[in-house]
Amino acid sequence: MNEASGRTVVLADDREGDNEVIRALEAYGTCLRRTRLPVGDYCLDEELLVERKTLADFGASIVDGRLFKQAGRLVSATYASALVIEGTGQEAAKLRVSREAVQGALVTVSLVFGLPVLRSASAGETAWLMLTGVRQLRACRKGVLQRPGYKPRGRQKRQLYLLQGLPNIGRGKAETLLDTFGGVQAVMDASYEELIRVKGIGRETARGIREILKEPPALYGN
Repeated sequence: MNEASGRTVVLADDREGDNEVIRALEAYGTCLRRTRLPVGDYCLDEELLVERKTLADFGASIVDGRLFKQAGRLVSATYASALVIEGTGQEAAKLRVSREAVQGALVTVSLVFGLPVLRSASAGETAWLMLTGVRQLRACRKGVLQRPGYKPRGRQKRQLYLLQGLPNIGRGKAETLLDTFGGVQAVMDASYEELIRVKGIGRETARGIREILKEPPALYGN
């Protein structure tokens, strides 16, 4: 999010052109920038990475094998990621791919790759879904939304999950903290001065971390 304006920052892949999703995002008042993204079509606030496919493109990507390669890159990315499939039932009926192939692809993408699949009826709804998604992720990061029943598997995923419970810490910053200090306990033990030396961890974030861990505010400095 642009701190000065409070607007969501959207990086749109420059190969997307001037499409209806771009125009809808601009109408929502986002801070939209065009660039070449290595993976995905849209990146929102460095929190959410989205691959958007119309139904026709989704069908074509099943046939030529692009879909699973893209899914693999998306789930390996730093940010939370999702696949948005856009189109109506009438458009689905025109696909030159069997229903079984479509259902099989959806099962593989969602269950095998672990990539969330969202359905949208229009470009406007796609824009709304992306913005709603990044708001929900931001609320979860700030502790506004709870994640009942979520049990991350694997030591590193559990460590990242714990660190993302700290103020203003998303997945990217959690990974940086883990790489820098080597473990959750070391992050918890890090001083304000040590935290602000970490790339991407500013004074406000370091202050928020130390406050929640009950370090006296007088130690922060200016």
